[in-house]
Amino acid sequence: MVVASAGEQSGCGGNLIGEIGRDLSINCLLKLSRSEYCTVASLNRDFRSLVREGEIYRLRRQNDISEHWVYFSCNVLEWDAYDPYRDRWISVPKMPPDECFMCSDKESLAVGTELLVFGMAHIVFRYSILTNSWVQGEVMNSPRCLFGSASIGEKAYVAGGTDSRGNILSSAELYDSETHKWTPLSSMNRARKNCSGVFMDGKFYVVGGVTNNNKVLTCGEEYDAQSQSWRVIENMSEGLNGVSGAPPLIAVVKNELYAVDYSEKDLKKYDKKNNKWIMLGKLPERSVSMNGWGLAFRACGERLIVIGGPRTSVGGTIELNSWVPDGKPPVWNLIAKRKSGNFVYNCAVMGC
Repeated sequence: MVVASAGEQSGCGGNLIGEIGRDLSINCLLKLSRSEYCTVASLNRDFRSLVREGEIYRLRRQNDISEHWVYFSCNVLEWDAYDPYRDRWISVPKMPPDECFMCSDKESLAVGTELLVFGMAHIVFRYSILTNSWVQGEVMNSPRCLFGSASIGEKAYVAGGTDSRGNILSSAELYDSETHKWTPLSSMNRARKNCSGVFMDGKFYVVGGVTNNNKVLTCGEEYDAQSQSWRVIENMSEGLNGVSGAPPLIAVVKNELYAVDYSEKDLKKYDKKNNKWIMLGKLPERSVSMNGWGLAFRACGERLIVIGGPRTSVGGTIELNSWVPDGKPPVWNLIAKRKSGNFVYNCAVMGC
């Protein structure tokens, strides 16, 4: 690793990148953990520009380099972040106070180097790891809550949900974190709320949900960005959610879809060829939820992570359990825990 002189650290000295070559400098930076980039940015102007303007993260994407950190909220306006690669907790600034974010009914997604949090009103807050700060973000063309979402690289897809009048939506939108713009997409075949989204095999999937008259949907829909069309997959989400339960708890690792049956605390895998769910095993014993609410189930790189905690009358503890799918029944490893509220309101995984 290149070490800057005192003059360079002040931003007034020589040009490190010019001295050893831009390509070699960037190759060195790409091999670093992104947890080191804050220190790197303090070395000189060139490194600071690479990090703060997001160029280093764009190059990481181009070179298929990424680290996945988990962001979750167990208290109103407060977020925690965890780096499973180095077993480190990262401090996240508190969200700006706003009455529409004071309730627990929020949506969140991570895309590119941003964490987006959506309130009940037409307000979005955007956290950037480039500046380590929150700002008010751009609203959708059709603002909504209770939608399904998924991201890939710097793009995020959202679909379904309800508008401010409670109407259940079939519309969908695409968000570009580089331009901060929302673009309408073609609508799904069926309107739905309380649904979940994943990205798999190069396509966006919306799974489960509830439609008008509180009818539980057992189908999913697949969006093909090339043809800009949706395809209904009947029975894709059968048994994964109910009217009063949480949206389906689903996650994708290596283009394989996994789901949690929160009523039985079972872990299942989706058989794409036969359109059915296969029982794999159980969740961690101390994973507790209220009809699926308060428990997070996410893909984090090549592993599945369950975030939750036991219900206690004194204090609270949040636990992160991890399993790397290996074709065998799941054996969960407790990778981290800390004192915190034990009800997970929101959770997102940022890979960059």
